[in-house]
Amino acid sequence: MHLYNLTLKKASAVTSCVYGQFSDAGVQEVVVSRGKILELFRQDDDTRKLVSITSIEVFGYVRKLVTSRLPGANKDHLVVSSDSGKVSVLEFNKAQGKFVVLQCETFGKTGIRRITPGEYLAADIKGRAIMIGAVEKQKFVYVFNRDAAARLTISSPLEAHRSQTINFDIVAVDVGFDNPQFACLEVDYTPVDEDPVGEAAAGIPKTLAFYELDLGLNHVVRKSSEEVSPTANLLITVPGGDAGPSGVLVCAENKISCAALQYVPVEPACPICCFDFSFAATISLAMPTMFSPSSLVAWARTLTLPSS
Repeated sequence: MHLYNLTLKKASAVTSCVYGQFSDAGVQEVVVSRGKILELFRQDDDTRKLVSITSIEVFGYVRKLVTSRLPGANKDHLVVSSDSGKVSVLEFNKAQGKFVVLQCETFGKTGIRRITPGEYLAADIKGRAIMIGAVEKQKFVYVFNRDAAARLTISSPLEAHRSQTINFDIVAVDVGFDNPQFACLEVDYTPVDEDPVGEAAAGIPKTLAFYELDLGLNHVVRKSSEEVSPTANLLITVPGGDAGPSGVLVCAENKISCAALQYVPVEPACPICCFDFSFAATISLAMPTMFSPSSLVAWARTLTLPSS
């Protein structure tokens, strides 16, 4: 006998949120996760309110959501990491009125552990790859492609592990159709393990590392790393190409720095008092037409970044 616990009242706290075009091209929709519940919302044209399209319960706890769209496609896929030890790629089926699983890849043990990936998830802007990372050490990169029938395929995981390293955030870097890049906030705690007194913990530097997926050689390289503020805790992707200078915004206590692989971090003066970047980034992903940190992106575009 196999039993599954269903609560009488659904969870209401939103733990992750993304927007995209899941059911049809040109339709702006929002997917939220409430623990073990995935719910799709769409704006009603008459009432101007969000209407629930579908709600499903998953057999696990949803940790992170991102959207991914293959080049040339007109709809987005939903990439989900959970405590099941798998990363799943979902597609909304209009005929069935629900999300269906396209790919489901196992990468680790079940449960939420510090070295089991799933806490961080980032998708390449052009939909060619994703990076999934753990709180400590482990990071995997999966390459997306199509088969002869134009169906989504996912590669075996490419390792980008780094021993004795704590990860604070992972985002994709907008590099157009160049090799996909990912930025990661890391702390190497090796000096702490080697310090019997415990004084080394106060002087551990926090670094911003850039990882590049070489699509030709099919492996991941840690291209560079730069020391950032010890209070850095959030990364925001800066649009690239014609839309901006690319790179990431590194959000720290009372300051922001703008960094990219080809530039050294720049920390110009920026009025950010009483501004919660985590809140701004979350709302930006949920409802970009209502609120977004566009002022930050516009500010980043005006920077004259010196070459390293």
